[in-house]
Amino acid sequence: MVCPPTPNPVGFPVGFPVGFPVGFPIIANPTKSDTGLPPGWEVRHSNSKNLPYYFHADTKDSRWEPPEGTNSDLLKVYMANYHSSAPLPKSDSGANGNDGKIRAAHLLIKHRDSRRPSSWREAQITRSKEEAREILQAHEARIRAEEAALGEIAMSESDCSSARKRGDLGFFGKGDMQKEFEMAAFALQPGEVSGIVETASGLHLIER
Repeated sequence: MVCPPTPNPVGFPVGFPVGFPVGFPIIANPTKSDTGLPPGWEVRHSNSKNLPYYFHADTKDSRWEPPEGTNSDLLKVYMANYHSSAPLPKSDSGANGNDGKIRAAHLLIKHRDSRRPSSWREAQITRSKEEAREILQAHEARIRAEEAALGEIAMSESDCSSARKRGDLGFFGKGDMQKEFEMAAFALQPGEVSGIVETASGLHLIER
């Protein structure tokens, strides 16, 4: 006897990969061609940076930020499905094994006054700094309540291209990052998450 299919308990379309953060856009039956990019554009991978970038096959134009006219919701789903990677390890060896370097991940929310007010999620960011802070405070509350990990939220909500790596920035030393970011990151213990940190790039939560 063949058992009938098990009903989808959360009501997602059949074939939709469950496990995305609350508020993640639901796109029925996403495929690898559903990038959300305008015609002619595609997502490629930089081996030197280990990050995705955007390339137009006809004009040979390439950029780190999505082109104008991108469907941000489709791009979010595409990046989470095809350009996400393993979680950040829970600890680093710090000065004992990496020449004083530490490893950290972050969740970045940009605003219209950020140094570069655009990201892979939005071609032009128009929110105010206050609105960005409210968004990040809501994410922080979920992390503190252990409803979601920073890396899980970063995959769909971070305005940094490190989102595909769950916010993982790899190992870095003093002088490699903006001063405010560096001071906050080096003050953390392994496994600890910072409060909101403000830099010229935007507002961050940092996890060491």
